[in-house]
Amino acid sequence: MSDPGGAERRTLFTGARLIDREGMISGPTTIAVQGGLISAVDSDTGSLPENTGDEVIDCTGRFISPGLVNLHTHSPMNIFKGIAEDVTPDDWFNREIWPYESKMEPADVEAGSRLAIAEMLDYGVTAFADHYFEASRICDVVIETGIRADIAPTLFGMAGDFEEQLSASEELIRKRSGEKGRLSLRIGPHSPYTCSPDQLAMCAESAAALGVGAHLHVEDDIAQIEASMELYGLTPMEVVSRAGLTDLPLIIGHAYWILPQERKLIKENNWIALCMMTYMKLGTPSGPILDNPGDLPLCIGTDGAASSNCLNPLEQARLLALAGKSRQGNAEVFSLQEVWRMLMRGHEALPFGTGQLTPGSPADLVVWNLDLPHTAPAYNPLAALIYSADARNAEHVMIAGEFVKQDGRLKLDTKEIVREAKKRARGILKKGKGSTKLVF
Repeated sequence: MSDPGGAERRTLFTGARLIDREGMISGPTTIAVQGGLISAVDSDTGSLPENTGDEVIDCTGRFISPGLVNLHTHSPMNIFKGIAEDVTPDDWFNREIWPYESKMEPADVEAGSRLAIAEMLDYGVTAFADHYFEASRICDVVIETGIRADIAPTLFGMAGDFEEQLSASEELIRKRSGEKGRLSLRIGPHSPYTCSPDQLAMCAESAAALGVGAHLHVEDDIAQIEASMELYGLTPMEVVSRAGLTDLPLIIGHAYWILPQERKLIKENNWIALCMMTYMKLGTPSGPILDNPGDLPLCIGTDGAASSNCLNPLEQARLLALAGKSRQGNAEVFSLQEVWRMLMRGHEALPFGTGQLTPGSPADLVVWNLDLPHTAPAYNPLAALIYSADARNAEHVMIAGEFVKQDGRLKLDTKEIVREAKKRARGILKKGKGSTKLVF
């Protein structure tokens, strides 16, 4: 019978097995979702009787996990997917991407981010950390599409108007952080090789005054370490630490080449997002971060689609596990549970309180169907997810109690999203490359 109190309608996921953030599997279980939260989790289905009006989804044979987090990406760069291939990192930045970006229009940013979010939702991503310019447009698309995002407007010290950039970022943070429970913002200096130590210190002071964190790029290649030592007598990570950024909640994109002596600089509220496909595609030699990874707060990112070509955190985790095993010559390292924890650790870096399948937690979750030819038989569900799964396996995706993907179909108008992205891409090629003050 219906709830006499007229409570908000529930969604019941019945008969599912759960995969928690530690990679532990339990169930079968019923999860009840109400008012954007998980209201109950009970293996005794009789204690959660169905009410008239409940939406009941039979998840027998399915697995439910917290949503995936993409902890480092540049969502608008989906508009550049495939535009700069088979080139060196130097040419990728200086001859291809930055010259194209110099002629980007706000509508290009919006179309690229909308395309990226559609792709991420399809893979089961419920939250992402972004680092790009025209951040207000990205915020608009986040609210429109229903995903959660942590946005860091990119600040370039080389551009010549750093204080104006920083002031605009501060204004956007004050205006939009916390909007609809889906947006958080932080300060986003690009890196210690495009911002000076003084500029990085300004960013740290600004973030601390606003009560937010920071997000930047550090050490994705040994060449950056060598250049920093020559310029400052310090490694990039030492520059970042001395600027005060590691005292903040800090998302570090990459740190792929973090040196053994630098590991002590990483603090409790710092997180490192590895984006393996970018390093491998750009021919970056295997970094020392793959040695003894257990003492670092490793998470999974995808970087932008201009370098990674794909915003699938499962694929990035797969490549990380394989690269780590290969580098160490040891099949027992980068175990399934360890890599799954890296996927889930991204929730800790974001302020949304997501990542748990417990009563009172935000209902951000994925229902996985592993009974498909490319993942069955799923003797080990973590193996099926990390080594075999793709978007087809994400049958239902829910954020704050609302379906963004249901029965394998996104709730977005993907045909229109792709049409607009292709239109903007034609315009980008027509405009061609411009000049830029940025140098890698």
